[in-house]
Amino acid sequence: MKEKGSPFVIAIAGVSGGGKTAVTARLIQELNNSKALYFDDYDFKGPEDIIKWVESGSDYNLWNLTPLIRDLEMLCDLNYIVLDFPFAYKHFKTSKFIDLTVFIDTPLDIALARRVARDFKQASTEDILSDMKNYISQGRKGYIEMLNTIKPNSDIIIDGTQPISKIVDRIYEQVE
Repeated sequence: MKEKGSPFVIAIAGVSGGGKTAVTARLIQELNNSKALYFDDYDFKGPEDIIKWVESGSDYNLWNLTPLIRDLEMLCDLNYIVLDFPFAYKHFKTSKFIDLTVFIDTPLDIALARRVARDFKQASTEDILSDMKNYISQGRKGYIEMLNTIKPNSDIIIDGTQPISKIVDRIYEQVE
């Protein structure tokens, strides 16, 4: 149970390339006395084979999120913490900190195009084609997992094709 006076924690979830990081960065500009924590900034111990993890039921509690939990416990002097966090309420130890989860529902083709544009700026054609083949044969399973488990486990679902400003405005309205 959350302590009175502790920060209001908002978790922003969505698929890779869905807009989590952009929404998180913009949202902390709007919220007074806030800080963002980004999942990708941590080196978590989790399943070694993500595809096998997805195929065996995606137990989110297998992830050791202790560094994130430690940071959440230490940031008690803030009004808001915004988590760029793909698990919503699905991880037992982190769920007790979260007050609101938002799923950015971005169509998979747009998310994939954003990810390729973001991650493969200096890549060769062969590298891009290899990643596309991996996405088709394996990676898409992880995206579908999120749509099937994280999306319905979120408090708010927002259309990820909207401009970042509209997404942030909608979240801000919910928080205020």
